[in-house]
Amino acid sequence: MGSKYGGKREFDFKNVLYTKGNWRATIAINRPKVHNALNLETLRELSAAFEDAAWDDHVAVLIVTGAGNKAFCTGADMKEWKEDFLESPNDFYKWMGVFMETFERLRNIGKPTIARLNGMVVGGGNELQMSCDLAVAADDIFIGHAGTSRGSVAAAGATQWLPLIVGDRRAREILLLNERIPIKKALERGLVNQVVPRRKLDKAVDVMAEKLVNKLPECTRYTKQQLNFWRDFSWSMTIGHLRDWLTVHTSAFEIQEGIKAFSEKREIDYKAIRIKMSDSGKKSR
Repeated sequence: MGSKYGGKREFDFKNVLYTKGNWRATIAINRPKVHNALNLETLRELSAAFEDAAWDDHVAVLIVTGAGNKAFCTGADMKEWKEDFLESPNDFYKWMGVFMETFERLRNIGKPTIARLNGMVVGGGNELQMSCDLAVAADDIFIGHAGTSRGSVAAAGATQWLPLIVGDRRAREILLLNERIPIKKALERGLVNQVVPRRKLDKAVDVMAEKLVNKLPECTRYTKQQLNFWRDFSWSMTIGHLRDWLTVHTSAFEIQEGIKAFSEKREIDYKAIRIKMSDSGKKSR
């Protein structure tokens, strides 16, 4: 029988695949039909798995990945946003609280973490992989953000950490232009640590994990704690603002139009939105 602070526990996850062995824990988001998007249930399951990996002394390294071969993670589930939040914005505030707690638990797990990037990495998916310490990617994927194109703000890690990782100007380019970043360019910019042919992805992750297993655990934990300083600082100064801003603005026209257009797989007439906002401003004068 294991201690209540670690040991053998049973989980009945629906959206997450969780395995442990050989000093490793692997967590895979298991929603390949929606490109491993994050809904409320998935966030809660991830949080529970992160806690278990943190508490289990037989886990030295955590590997985070996505099921299938098309997507690592594409961030928040826009279908859930459309169905649950457009009419009830205050429910987003609750959802965002779970999102924040889940990402904080991963970042502060006290053990080294590796993002195994097996497919597209978009929006909150990039924030998820940046929450890990290291990242190994297949050579046929891309990273990107779409917030300013699709009705959101990439501020749950991206605005805080991208400038630290790739530099201020490149962070602005990524978040303002919303263009795909081929993974080899992401490697050149320091957004990932290693890019390998897809057939060699598992081997490369295993080799990196073994190097981390063969390190002193307490020294590793405190090194990670110190390295987290600037990420923790920038996150703590801004994440509450984002939570409130998105909650208040979920009912705004441009947010609703962006989310509906994404769900309906149609283009957005951005200039028409600007004209509508301009006309609205004239009427209020």
